[in-house]
Amino acid sequence: MTVSISRRQLLRGGRMARPVRRPPWTSNDLTDQCTRCDKCIAACPENVLYRGDGGFPEISFTDRGCTLCSECASACPEPIFDLKRIAFNWQASISDGCLANQNVHCQICQDQCEVRAIRFTPRLRSAPLPLIDTDACTGCGNCLPNCPSGAISLEVENEH
Repeated sequence: MTVSISRRQLLRGGRMARPVRRPPWTSNDLTDQCTRCDKCIAACPENVLYRGDGGFPEISFTDRGCTLCSECASACPEPIFDLKRIAFNWQASISDGCLANQNVHCQICQDQCEVRAIRFTPRLRSAPLPLIDTDACTGCGNCLPNCPSGAISLEVENEH
């Protein structure tokens, strides 16, 4: 199997690129219309938007999630944001590293999920296991920052 890496990856020492996560209601082709004015970044009350590679806006769920307030969309002078489309094309996924799989009672992700897409199913003599309602999950990332085991990731549906 041949692995092809981009010039940017080569200059970074061959590291695999992290997935680029764009602001809500946008697509990866926003680079065609974005003027890199940073108005969306400045308007974000949660400070989850930042200037990424090439100066284009990206989103990070390191400290908190997106509340889908649409302030970024309102501040943008270009037709980049489409509030009629789904906010994010990814959803939360919980790996086997979840503390509940080790019989530890932890439900922080459920507590952080405002839309209640994560709930725990009871088990006899064991810690409850998490279950994600994929129809309810918005991909907002609120569940990510506080997971003590780092067992939650955001996956694009066709990546599963």
